[in-house]
Amino acid sequence: MLAPRLAKMSSDRFHYAWVVLAVVFIGMLAGVGVRAAPGVMILPLQKAFGWDVSTISGAISVNIMLMGACAPFVTGLMQAIGLKRTMLGCLFILMLATGLSSFMTAPWQFYLTWGLMVGIGAGAGAVGLAGAVANRWFARRNGFATGLLFAANAAGQLIFLPILAMLADRYGWRGVSVGVTAAIAVVLPIVWLLLPESPAAVGIPAFGATTIEPLARSPGGNMFGVAFGALRRASKSMDFWLLCGTFSICGLSTNGLINTHLIAYCADFGIPTVQGASILAVIGAFSLVGSACSGWLCDRYSPRVLLFWYYGLRGLSLVVIPFTSFDGVSLGVFAVFYGLDWVATGPATFALTNEVFGRRDAPVIVSWIFASHQVGGAIAAFGAGAVRSFSGSYLLAFVASGAACLMASMLVLRITPREQRIAVAAE
Repeated sequence: MLAPRLAKMSSDRFHYAWVVLAVVFIGMLAGVGVRAAPGVMILPLQKAFGWDVSTISGAISVNIMLMGACAPFVTGLMQAIGLKRTMLGCLFILMLATGLSSFMTAPWQFYLTWGLMVGIGAGAGAVGLAGAVANRWFARRNGFATGLLFAANAAGQLIFLPILAMLADRYGWRGVSVGVTAAIAVVLPIVWLLLPESPAAVGIPAFGATTIEPLARSPGGNMFGVAFGALRRASKSMDFWLLCGTFSICGLSTNGLINTHLIAYCADFGIPTVQGASILAVIGAFSLVGSACSGWLCDRYSPRVLLFWYYGLRGLSLVVIPFTSFDGVSLGVFAVFYGLDWVATGPATFALTNEVFGRRDAPVIVSWIFASHQVGGAIAAFGAGAVRSFSGSYLLAFVASGAACLMASMLVLRITPREQRIAVAAE
């Protein structure tokens, strides 16, 4: 394996942690690219099989929900059998699912592959993995590293969606299935060769540390014990439920609404699929910047205050966009503004989880919080499709999502970091 030899070559000028960051970024990017693919498959599947939007959206909501439900256990599995094995297993499931989906002819097969299997395999892009890598490898610049890994969610759209939209336009939905399968097949050997388990496993300290620290294990012994043990400890705190509630609204307004339905919403106004996917790609491009900047800001300012602004501005943009002319100018402004905010909540939510629950438990706890994110996304993915089917418009879905974001901006201010609770108790 190349990783130990390359890690020994680390120096003060270039630490191997940055290689690990790049490898995990690529793995997460591939996982998110697969998760985002159904957004460009809605119209081709309608054309090929005559399935309605609510049927297709139902399968998408299953994969969003399962990705969230599996996230704590994927993070627990990572601590039980190792980060590398877990990530390779998730990627293999994704490759198997998308490969098999190219033969589907009935809705239940779409639910099995793009719903069930992709939902489980998408754990390779779950936030617990990002948090664990950042906490293990970065004693310094932890927020910035987390921001870059969360940016993989944006980069997955930036790189994959325009390509997948062109494949769908030229080859239909099967072109999308084959394309993402090939992408996963390329990523698997990169992860196998270059990803070590921890800094201690290759004999180097974490970035910013001076001593080699052994890998800290959460109590539990297996993925269920780790996951449920962290949940039991966290659920006693109201801050945990506030984090869950606000992050579920994040999922409702991003994965569930925009990622799944924006292309179809654009089609309602006569905007072609490739152009609609390009708008999502612009959102992805600016999300890459927004997430990295959010991580940088989390190293310097209160993540609670940052979340207040992120949710508030997102809510305003969602309420306003349906009442614009929905032309190139208004959609371009929306894509830039909304894009900067898209993934910015992720690093701030993880930073706040670190502050409230500590670095040992934070990766598993944030995975439970991420589960609520996916619940919100699943509700919006199905709900917005149902609203469109029954009313003929996405207007109500956008306004309701914007109002929920404005409520989330108020709720985050009630979360109290551990240091503040200790200081108040001491008084």
